[in-house]
Parts: sequence; C-alpha cells; structure tokens
Amino acid sequence: MEVVVTTVLVADDDGHIREVVRYALEREGYDVLEAADGTTALSLVDERPVDLIVLDIIMPGEDGLQVCRRVAARGTIPVILLTSRDQELDRVLGLELGADDYVTKPFSPRELVARVRAVLRRTALKEATTLIEHGDLLLDLEQHKCQRAGELVDLTVTEFAILRTLLARPGKVYTRYELVQRAYGHDHHITERTVDSHVRRIRAKLTRTGASDPIETVHGLGYRIADREPG
Repeated sequence: MEVVVTTVLVADDDGHIREVVRYALEREGYDVLEAADGTTALSLVDERPVDLIVLDIIMPGEDGLQVCRRVAARGTIPVILLTSRDQELDRVLGLELGADDYVTKPFSPRELVARVRAVLRRTALKEATTLIEHGDLLLDLEQHKCQRAGELVDLTVTEFAILRTLLARPGKVYTRYELVQRAYGHDHHITERTVDSHVRRIRAKLTRTGASDPIETVHGLGYRIADREPG
C-alpha cells in the first residue's frame, strides 16, 4: 500500500528556528522542506508538492506577507504564520491575505505541531466537500455541473473554475490576477480583458431566466460573490 507523506515547508531566516521546527515535525512523520527567505520558499512551492507552509513574517527579500499573498493567488496551500508579540497588525493583515492560523514567538514546538495538525484536518474536510451551495446556486465539483434554481447552467471549464473560485469565499474580492492564477494556472498569460469576457458570459448564463446577478464588480479591484445569497 502506498504511504502518503505530508510535506511541510518551513520558511524562516533563523536557522535555529527552522531546525527546531523540522525536528518537531519530522518526529510526527512529516516531510520537511526549508527556506531561509521568501524567494526560495516560492521556488520550492513551484518545484515540489507542498501541503502546508509554516511562514515567518519578517524575512529578507520577499517577506512573509508577500509570500502569503502570492501563495493564496496560486492555489489552496494552507499557511501558518510565525509572528512576534508586537506584530498584531501584520497578523491581522496576514489572515486577511489568506493565512489559516498564526503562532506567536517564542512558541512551543508541541503547540506548533498541534496547529499544523488542526489546519491540515480543516483543509482535508474542505477539499472533501464536493458540493458548493450559495442561495439557489449549486456547484457539483465531482460531476462538474452548475445549477441555478434547479436548472442546469452550461459552463465551460474555465467559466466553471472562475465561478468555483468566487463561490469558495463569498464576500472576498478576487483580483483579475487571482482569477487567472486559479482558473488558468500561473504559467498562462491571460489578459484582464479575457477575464472580463469570461465573467460577462457567466453572468449572462446565470441570469438568463431573469434571476439576479450574483457577481459584483468592485471597481479598480476585481469581482466577488455577494455575501447575501441570491434567489
């Protein structure tokens, strides 16, 4: 039987902290990668499958907040921030950028391992969900189908990916760049105009029966699904 190994990337410019965290995680059976700066961390994410990132905020080059923003734009890798006690503003900003949790330095390795386990459990439950419902909108991820008020809506693969991204976090504004990363992958060069065209087609299909438009344009930023449920 194939053994599934969970890989954790530890990004911190302090070698001692990386060593302590690596030892604690490897004792629990995790595979650990290390990065001493943000640029290296992002390169490892590109090169290797990573299940979770333990990320220091203060690092040379690209700091933890920049890395967190770029990781969130690329996919759904969960992030735990390492912060100092006086970094409350950065913690809040990190959570708004998509971080899943934070641990304040100095920390107990046992506490960090417990946080890693908890975030991975939540991520696994989220990924196991095959249906996304929002008001009268229903996405079946397994069958790749979209319904509005029980009526099938015929979406292309790209349109489905964009709508899935928006529905995953109602109220969150996704920039066109983020939508490109999630719907096309970061190796593609898609213009913002193309994203706008896809969104227009999604809107037309979702409102063809006279139903309200669930997608809101946030001028100068991007798009979001309204917090209120459409009906």
